[in-house]
Amino acid sequence: MKLFLTRHGQTDWNIAGKYQGQSDVPLNQTGILQAEALAKRLSAEKIDAIYSSDLSRAKDTAQAIANFHQLHINTDLCWRELNFGDWEGMNYKEMSAHSPELFENWMKDSTNISTPNGESLKQLAHRVKTAFDEIKNKHKDQTVLVVSHSGALQALLATLLGIELNFYWQFKISQASLSELKVYEDSVVLNLLNDVNHLQEI
Repeated sequence: MKLFLTRHGQTDWNIAGKYQGQSDVPLNQTGILQAEALAKRLSAEKIDAIYSSDLSRAKDTAQAIANFHQLHINTDLCWRELNFGDWEGMNYKEMSAHSPELFENWMKDSTNISTPNGESLKQLAHRVKTAFDEIKNKHKDQTVLVVSHSGALQALLATLLGIELNFYWQFKISQASLSELKVYEDSVVLNLLNDVNHLQEI
């Protein structure tokens, strides 16, 4: 299976440095243009199925791509971003001020420590890996696109490539970027990571 991974386009909360998590923040005008540019980039690819987070910033990015391929979008809550709980809508400084001790511990071990009324990286990784396994079993010899969020895609890549989750942030996943995996029965090969050449004119 060939698996394309992309993050949604830009939102106003991205610009403000706010952690969106599972809050449904829409694309801004730049994000819409990014989605359209990504769609043109992928227009020549033969894509057999599209999966997306149900949040509008991801779903609208997926729709721009689906329009070129006349495909239905399969929405799945498993592809949502990390649930930041009470920290959603805050920046790092505000998160630290909200719950200093928890924030300090979370920064040291976000794999096992959950955000307040949210989830841990381990929980995030489990749900995206479950969603990946379902796609792998259903589309063995096909090309699939997943539109998701930076944290979710970083957690998936770390899991598939055998990297400790605490280092997941070392994968840079830009807005409307394109990554590509070749998925075999027992392994994966990362062919492309965080390609944004299609966004140069935006």
